Amino acid sequence: MTLASTDPTTALPPLNGAHALTTAAELESVRDILGEAGLLGESVRVAYLGLLDPPRGAESGEPNRRFRAFLHDISGAAPRDVTVSATRRAVESVIELDTAVTGELPVLEEEFGAVEELLANDARWLAALAARGLDVATVRVAPLSAGVFEYPEEKGRRILRGLAFVQQFPEDSPWAHPIDGLVAYVDIVSKTVDQVIDYGVVPIPAEHGNYTDPALTGPLRETLKPIEITQPEGPSFTVTGGNHVEWEKWSLDVGFDVREGVVLHNIGFDDAGVRRSIIRRASIAEMVVPYGDPSPVRSWQNYFDTGEYLVGQYANSLELGCDCLGEITYLSPVITDGFGNPREIRNGICMHEEDWSILAKHSDLWTGIEYTRRNRRLVISFFTTIGNYDYGFYWYLYLDGTIEFEAKATGIVFTSAYPGKGYPYASELAPGLGAPFHQHLFSARLDMAVDGLTNRVEEEEAVRVPMGVGNERGNAFSRKRTVLASEADGVREAEMRRGRTWLVSNPNVLNRLGEPVGYKLYPQGQPTLLADEDSSVARRAAFATRDLWVTRFAEDERYPTGDFVNQHAGGAGLPAYMAADRDLDGQDIVLWHTFGLTHYPRIEDWPIMPVDTAGFKLKPEGFFDRSPVLDVPASTPAAAGEDHCHR
Repeated sequence: MTLASTDPTTALPPLNGAHALTTAAELESVRDILGEAGLLGESVRVAYLGLLDPPRGAESGEPNRRFRAFLHDISGAAPRDVTVSATRRAVESVIELDTAVTGELPVLEEEFGAVEELLANDARWLAALAARGLDVATVRVAPLSAGVFEYPEEKGRRILRGLAFVQQFPEDSPWAHPIDGLVAYVDIVSKTVDQVIDYGVVPIPAEHGNYTDPALTGPLRETLKPIEITQPEGPSFTVTGGNHVEWEKWSLDVGFDVREGVVLHNIGFDDAGVRRSIIRRASIAEMVVPYGDPSPVRSWQNYFDTGEYLVGQYANSLELGCDCLGEITYLSPVITDGFGNPREIRNGICMHEEDWSILAKHSDLWTGIEYTRRNRRLVISFFTTIGNYDYGFYWYLYLDGTIEFEAKATGIVFTSAYPGKGYPYASELAPGLGAPFHQHLFSARLDMAVDGLTNRVEEEEAVRVPMGVGNERGNAFSRKRTVLASEADGVREAEMRRGRTWLVSNPNVLNRLGEPVGYKLYPQGQPTLLADEDSSVARRAAFATRDLWVTRFAEDERYPTGDFVNQHAGGAGLPAYMAADRDLDGQDIVLWHTFGLTHYPRIEDWPIMPVDTAGFKLKPEGFFDRSPVLDVPASTPAAAGEDHCHR
């Protein structure tokens, strides 16, 4: 690496514990501070509580551990957005929210059962079940976020919608038996049922979907031989200070947020004795699941699993040999329940190494050198369950400087009755059982710091050169790079036929060939939001309409959909952030990358869905002066006792 000119931000200041995992004692202190300020009480619930990042320029020195809390009053009083300093034991700010303008706070776990309970005592609901010959005791109701539609009477009120399923006995999978043609709208604060809409009796699919039932599984396979992954000397990474990780020249802090789940801070790489920064903060800041069935029972279905339900609070406690295999290091993040009490998620974060096939290989005819090096990656992951779906969030760091994220989607598809052969908006999974087409769209927030905070983004794409003078044989092709100079330029779409990628570089730091050092984002290029551009979900999930948004960093721009997603009409988040059209070239920038799955459910996805994946990669592009893996040693098979991989 050659410094063309001194970049004062190349060596970013140490954070001195600013991103350490929260502790139970710390969260108890925050709860006590809120209580002493009169902000908690019997009717107040903590809808969100999370650690704030230190402001730019205040990272070094004694950390001020600041928390943000969303407080919901179940009695109907206005909710509050509160900032608390645990370090200084003080409430720094209190904002009273008008939910008709801001949107509602996230859905509370205690509200899940309340929807079913309220409907179980509603005469209209009971009459609809009776018309179908159903006992209310066997009916489960999914408590679903309401979105924003043509119901002006819902504005400023906390609404959930309910779709129902039959469960004949405790182990029976209700998703196999959807009660179609019926939906209820519930005000969860006033505890009233606004509407019960019954479009008529639809046959309930009868075949069960109990995926552990021997009658369905048949004899279990006996041919799988054991696979044992061992590291007799332990893993190659170290964890200090509770969450600071060092692995094969990588360094980072592993954080956890109740809204975003795993958050990676201060990702850097040691290069010739210099710790070089790459990303300041990386997270999956939103996820939306829009459904594509226009049936009046479910045309409103779209769920913001991050902003409305908070994926972090439903993180699983992972089990060795089941969720994670090999030499595992676990972290157990601590979050709060609805009353502000600390709750540990035991083994919520899994870290381990994986062999990842070939890193580099060549058999040279002239030198006679046969060269093989094996690749390896560090895996940092967690799994969460949101209703019927389960999601794995996996960050990978590779020996060659590549950063990858992969989302794993599994669980149970959301079901419906199937109207009949040829229905264009759903698949048939079993006799009479349908699954609406839908998408799983994620937004990665990447607070870039490529050798410092003066970065630029260039869009790169392949260029086909026409046959002619200078290209007489027509074989030439080239590439074009275009600087995204302002936020208006920074709203982009992937174009796989052109091999479109985005290069983040630092014009103040040059490699040994005189080019700016950089990292390149490689999208998978799958469809973005397929709903109509004028639809409610397109207004609320504007981030999902494009593959990339680039913004100038701002402390209060945390989420692509804005702070309060639940029942927000739209326009918050990225559209609002970029309205000023700020300069991007050579600035402190943030990438917001949309990626995901478009799911046309298959028969093979029933009764439990094998994992499907989506993600992206960031790879060094001129960041290093040569291959960064030349110092990786050859593998030495233990049984052979000699070097077979470098002759």
